[in-house]
Amino acid sequence: MIGYQEYFDGFVKTVQKQNINIFNSFDGKADIKGKQYLLDLMNTEYPVIPTVEHIKEIDTLGDSKKYIVKIKNGADSIGMEILTKEEILKAKPEGKLIQPFLDFEYEVTFYYLDDKFQYALYAPQKEKRWDLQEYDATPEDLDFAKQFIQWNNIKTGITRVDACRMKDGSLLLVELEDLNPFLSIELLSEEKRNSFMDNWVAVLKKLT
Repeated sequence: MIGYQEYFDGFVKTVQKQNINIFNSFDGKADIKGKQYLLDLMNTEYPVIPTVEHIKEIDTLGDSKKYIVKIKNGADSIGMEILTKEEILKAKPEGKLIQPFLDFEYEVTFYYLDDKFQYALYAPQKEKRWDLQEYDATPEDLDFAKQFIQWNNIKTGITRVDACRMKDGSLLLVELEDLNPFLSIELLSEEKRNSFMDNWVAVLKKLT
């Protein structure tokens, strides 16, 4: 949201003042408010990518050859850097998030409409993040994703739970997108795409 915070804050005030109908409600605790939630979730022992905010905490992330440094209110990888520990200590980034550069198998995303799972997509080649395919989520996968949906507890909206599959088979949260989730519905089978659209229309009708 960097570069647009003032505009967005004004938009939220206008919506609330004029009681304008919106779909994703503004009561989320995740990306709609920046990346602070990654720290909050880690501190409460949710399965998220290890994340710290201060250089003095970097050793708690374990020994990593490289680290990812993110802007707390950034988006679309704006301002993201991949640095060594020595480079981080030299740069002394403040007000940013630091994460280990993890060696994972692939990224997978779970899409929810309100609190109901709709479909999942994944990138079998991790170097091609947006080369997505349909993914058959297991009950264990959905248990993982559901805990973040319940934690966020938005009144209504579409939420995307982005995760990475680690070498040991576990999942770690990468991002909980409750502001402007890209849906990639063109990649779905016609049956799944129509099912999602029908469910969305049904929810919209309840809001009118």
